[in-house]
Amino acid sequence: MTVLPDDGLELAGEFPDVPHEQWQRLVAGVLRKSGKDVEGAEAEEALSTALEDGLRTRPLYTARDSAPEPGFPGFAPFVRGGRAEGNTLGGWDVRQRHTVADRDGVLGDLENGATSLWLGVGDDGIPVPELGRVLDGVYLDLAPVVLDAGRDTGPAARELLRLYEERGIARDTARGNLGADPLGLEARSGQRGEFAPAADLARLCSGEYPGLRALTVDALPYHEAGGSAAQELGCSLATAVAYLRELAGAGLSVEQACRQLEFRYAATADQFLTIAKLRAARRLWARVAEACGAPRAGTQLQHVVTSPVMMTRRDPWVNMLRTTIATLAAGAGGADAVTVLPFDHALGLPDAFARRIARNTSTILIEESHLSRVIDPAGGSWYVERLTDELAHAGWEFFQRIERLGGQAAALRSGDLAQDLADTWQARSAKLAKRREPVTGVSEFPYLAEKPVVRDSAPEPPSGGLPRVRRDEAFEALRARSDAHLAATGSRPRIFLAALGPAAAHTARLTFASNLFQAGGIEPVTEGTFEESGATEACLCSSDALYEEQAEAVTARLKAAGAAHVFLAGRPGNHPGVDSYVFAGCDAVAVLSATLDRMGVS
Repeated sequence: MTVLPDDGLELAGEFPDVPHEQWQRLVAGVLRKSGKDVEGAEAEEALSTALEDGLRTRPLYTARDSAPEPGFPGFAPFVRGGRAEGNTLGGWDVRQRHTVADRDGVLGDLENGATSLWLGVGDDGIPVPELGRVLDGVYLDLAPVVLDAGRDTGPAARELLRLYEERGIARDTARGNLGADPLGLEARSGQRGEFAPAADLARLCSGEYPGLRALTVDALPYHEAGGSAAQELGCSLATAVAYLRELAGAGLSVEQACRQLEFRYAATADQFLTIAKLRAARRLWARVAEACGAPRAGTQLQHVVTSPVMMTRRDPWVNMLRTTIATLAAGAGGADAVTVLPFDHALGLPDAFARRIARNTSTILIEESHLSRVIDPAGGSWYVERLTDELAHAGWEFFQRIERLGGQAAALRSGDLAQDLADTWQARSAKLAKRREPVTGVSEFPYLAEKPVVRDSAPEPPSGGLPRVRRDEAFEALRARSDAHLAATGSRPRIFLAALGPAAAHTARLTFASNLFQAGGIEPVTEGTFEESGATEACLCSSDALYEEQAEAVTARLKAAGAAHVFLAGRPGNHPGVDSYVFAGCDAVAVLSATLDRMGVS
């Protein structure tokens, strides 16, 4: 144990030790004031937050929240990173994605902060014959190239290797990944990929291109289908194990096979969950490598992409904030390479400004925030270490479930995996609909007068396999109905918000109702009378006390004036004449959809 010198500063020396139970008693006292009569551990549990995969985030973590020793950076189990130096030597690899043959855009990215390229090639991206033109002027011995070619992986890989030879790139200086991912292709398109070409590329890279990897273990299809963090981890492990088996059968040793794999994960705006997921992924892969008899090959090369699921089409500028948090989490979690999706990703092809902001997000975090100068900055946090451990166990459990189903391919083809992901997304969709998981600019604080951001259409991604979901999809459908109504009639559907009493009594619920109805594209009217508003429905907004005094009479007047439906903003109660209630935790999507139906908004 290290003995620190006596510097005269005794940390908390004048304060007595406080037992955990005393803190729980204080929490219980506060909860009693809000009507919750709980004691001890129940008081602490009342402040806990349920996560997916059966995990819970507690309000307080202490030294008694033990977790396995994470080890040292660069050493098994690699929780703290696969390299002893981490990203301290220049930061993580800033990897920019391109899906169209835009040579100027490629060069512009590399000249302004990007350090590698991720190219969508083939029928769904850059035509294979155009690869040479797109990479014209790129120093291929300095800028790694990662291919994502799906069905065209073989031709795209051969074309890239041909360019290396043609331009005199020494084989030991070529860097990147040829992108073979037959199971990922099957997850995306429903078409069975072939393992033999991937194995051929792996043997070639292992023998002649030491800096090139042949296969990608892409967990994004499962994330984009609505999967949880543990499901994403489990699917990546099951896919990687399937590839190890195939490569070993093709003649590669376990060590050689491991070095042909690169893992791709999603980073979300839930920064701590992202950090824990990346740390848990490295621990789990180290365990697989150890079980396969190759513990020294257990380092995991991680390419992390900011989540497409979290990107919104409405108020897309907020996506800049989401991707910044996700990139910070990826960097703090030890990602080797990070792709920041442009803020307009959900709208089509990004413009030059969006690509600039995307690459500068990493640059600011590396160069100005100095995030990469600290190895595993979240390490040692009782919360992060415990969450890493719990997530690792949940991910391993899901991996074992897939293996019991016969492996990743069998789980995909049987539909069992798709059902698991769908069940997870259904549960999450319920939270989104009730705004328990808020989406800023969409379900919370929407702005109906925003000017739409228009982009050229992007190439259609593969389809036919697992679905692609977005957090905004239910509310986007409601807003699209409102937009169509606006285009057809010249105005949006409206609702009159009847504020009862002084501002102190009605402001909170007036704000709540205004946000709620705007999330469905319904314009709130707060000035004048109901007759002047042009609305067909109304919502009462005030305090519980004033509802008791005035709600019945005001409701009667509104209905006499022609209101077809009257809401009350507050918990359901006994208020004659009121048709329905809106409150925190109600199913906003169901309420708004029914309201648009009554208003004749198709």
